[in-house]
Amino acid sequence: MILVADSGSTKTNWIAINDEGETHFKIDTQGLNPAVFAKETLIDRVVSKQELFDIKDEVKEIYFYGAGCGTQNAADFLKGIFEGIFINAHIEIYEDTIAAVKSLQTDTPGVVCILGTGSNCSYFDGKETHQKIVSLGYILMDSASGNYYGKQIIKDYSYGKMPKELAEKFASEYDLSPDNIKTHLYKKDNPNTYLASVGRFLIENKNNDYAQKILKDGLRFFIENQILQFDESKNVPIYFVGSIAHFLHDEIVEVLDEYGLTLGKIVRHPILTLAESHASKLSK
Repeated sequence: MILVADSGSTKTNWIAINDEGETHFKIDTQGLNPAVFAKETLIDRVVSKQELFDIKDEVKEIYFYGAGCGTQNAADFLKGIFEGIFINAHIEIYEDTIAAVKSLQTDTPGVVCILGTGSNCSYFDGKETHQKIVSLGYILMDSASGNYYGKQIIKDYSYGKMPKELAEKFASEYDLSPDNIKTHLYKKDNPNTYLASVGRFLIENKNNDYAQKILKDGLRFFIENQILQFDESKNVPIYFVGSIAHFLHDEIVEVLDEYGLTLGKIVRHPILTLAESHASKLSK
């Protein structure tokens, strides 16, 4: 049995593959970002999932691709947690950008971007992945991500900069009291996930002129600070992976065009092609 996982801060997609290379199950758990969550939280999110607990001694290999795994310390930290649960497994931990590249199933060079709860960007030369900026997480970086947009609209609402009709709708759907916001940001787990859940409002109302401006400004900031760091970006396709990218397809095309950049394709769920790749090797 092998396990393949693609994890963000909000959710982790798991696929278990049996010895014949067939899918045993597909499940989701909460996110397993080692840069955000404490050891006890990470352990609980794995062992509390019955399907994973039931096969923990049968798993021989784990291929985990995740947000927050971009440094060796973070990868080793998560690997140690898995080794304590899946005691018979060989475990490999990769950054989520590797999952993004593999999910594209291409050997064509391109800039590969992740837009989900968080964001990231790397250059794929056809064989290897290169990164110039190590993400510093949701407080300082993650432009054009779900949590980035959540921060923008909470601030605009609080400063009275959101259009009145949209602000009223926003307030009717979310508890925007200062106490509630501060509790989620400073006292509860997963502040980045909370912000991303709020940021969803912007996408659900993206036909509004205000929402369009915020969304496109975020994409412009991401392009200028992430994509354009690579000189090759003007001459290769720009690929995107993640739910935010999926829902902002049209906006991405428009803003890329402003910078003379070309969209390659958008993949919403990398886990499917990742699992197919690992299953094909197992069945040979």
